[in-house]
Amino acid sequence: MFLLSRKIKALGVKMVLSGEGSDEIFGGYLYFHAAPNKKEFHEETVRRVKNLHLADCLRANKSTAAWGVEARVPFLDKEFLDVAMNIDPQEKMITKDRIEKYILRKAFDTSDEPGEKPYLPEKILWRQKEQFSDGVGYGWIDGLKDNAELHVSDEDMKNPKPEWGNDIPDTKEAYWYRCMAIAIHENKYDETK
Repeated sequence: MFLLSRKIKALGVKMVLSGEGSDEIFGGYLYFHAAPNKKEFHEETVRRVKNLHLADCLRANKSTAAWGVEARVPFLDKEFLDVAMNIDPQEKMITKDRIEKYILRKAFDTSDEPGEKPYLPEKILWRQKEQFSDGVGYGWIDGLKDNAELHVSDEDMKNPKPEWGNDIPDTKEAYWYRCMAIAIHENKYDETK
């Protein structure tokens, strides 16, 4: 997301709409398929929404803000959240006839409205949920890992920066990201490296 934000900024875009919260609200993660009943499904959605600030929103905020891009999160609008979290969880559950986030997908489906232009191509609207790495392509992820190998030596990994204390990245990729984030924070980031 950090690198995508850099690309977005380079294109001159100042604000983006981000989908943070939609998977948590509508049970979009693939493990929601295993929810045994609507009560447990709902409890998991509530737990995930309450913890968004610990990972997803934090990542989105830091990744976009680092490049001066404003991310707006329409699914986390208080009124929308109130309505969406009060939908009968049975209606959100994944079944043989309904894929994950069915309600949300159906809201963007114009196929039963003759003459209406689709908001999204059907192949995108109705595709199965993918992990981020699946969605952007493993080649892209592998390229990031290869680039980290070029920038972080085995010696760097053995002798991490003392100011990191016990919070030491455990992969070269994570080490590289940490170094980039610090350099940006200190206005010392060089995009050519």
